[in-house]
Amino acid sequence: MIGGQALIEGIMMRGPEKDAIVVRTSKGMETEVHPRRLAPPKSFKRWPFIRGIFNFFDSQAVGVKALMRSADLAPEEMQEEPSKFDKWLEKALGNETFQKVIVGIAMTMGVGLSVLLFFLLPMVISGFMDGFIKSNLLLNLVEGLIRMVIFMTYMILISRMGEMKRVFGYHGAEHKTIRCYEAGLPLTVENVRAQTRLHPRCGTSFLLVVMVISILIFSVASSLLLAVCPQLGEMRGSGLYRFIMIVFKLLLLPLVVGVTYEINRWAGRHDNWFTKILTAPGMWMQYFTTNEPDDSMIEVGIAAVEAVLPEKEGSDLW
Repeated sequence: MIGGQALIEGIMMRGPEKDAIVVRTSKGMETEVHPRRLAPPKSFKRWPFIRGIFNFFDSQAVGVKALMRSADLAPEEMQEEPSKFDKWLEKALGNETFQKVIVGIAMTMGVGLSVLLFFLLPMVISGFMDGFIKSNLLLNLVEGLIRMVIFMTYMILISRMGEMKRVFGYHGAEHKTIRCYEAGLPLTVENVRAQTRLHPRCGTSFLLVVMVISILIFSVASSLLLAVCPQLGEMRGSGLYRFIMIVFKLLLLPLVVGVTYEINRWAGRHDNWFTKILTAPGMWMQYFTTNEPDDSMIEVGIAAVEAVLPEKEGSDLW
């Protein structure tokens, strides 16, 4: 269950007991370790299909905080001068409250823009086709295809941005280091370098499975809705019909995330032909979201993994 994300000149790693941020600064590597707060064993937050929703938002919050911290620790030439508004807001709210507000805003914008770009936009585009595509299944397949095209186009364009190449290099170092640990090999630069930079539990794979699962859930759920409310079908092609279906599908997103989390969790615990097929598209996408790291990036990855290893062997198994 060890995993993380790339940061600005660093890596954030999460283990079963601790979170660690390792950033390469002008003075060398700087490591910060914090205890990980998990829900109690009997908490409903650990229930199947529910835990995925809570883990998703928890990961978003921790990820944003780590990214902001890495920006603070990064070499001076990579840091940006805070705006006058930022300085005023920090002075007015205090540093701790200011940090919480910024994290909240960043999370809201990140999740909101993802929903807008990858879900709402495809729903709106496919909605204009409901007048001549009578099959509900076919309409949802078209919507899913539009969603996949937008997602892949977005990821490919991001990968071509010059400033993202080092971030994706650290992303590759994160994957390689985890692969080395999972293989039971000593965490050395040589051993890590020999590993593949692709990993089935990557967030890219998770997002791609979300796209696929959304097609299935949206198709079944919308068909059931039309069966229960036949009068809704009579409104097909109208603006009100499109609005109702869009809102209905957006309300289903937590279910999509919960189901996808369980599939991702199951795939992470098994290595067979079926899981290889299941994770293949997400693995392919990682050729765009990861780069081969240099040795200095690998050293950061090793330090990040070592910082979160549990004291009890095996307690990090999913």
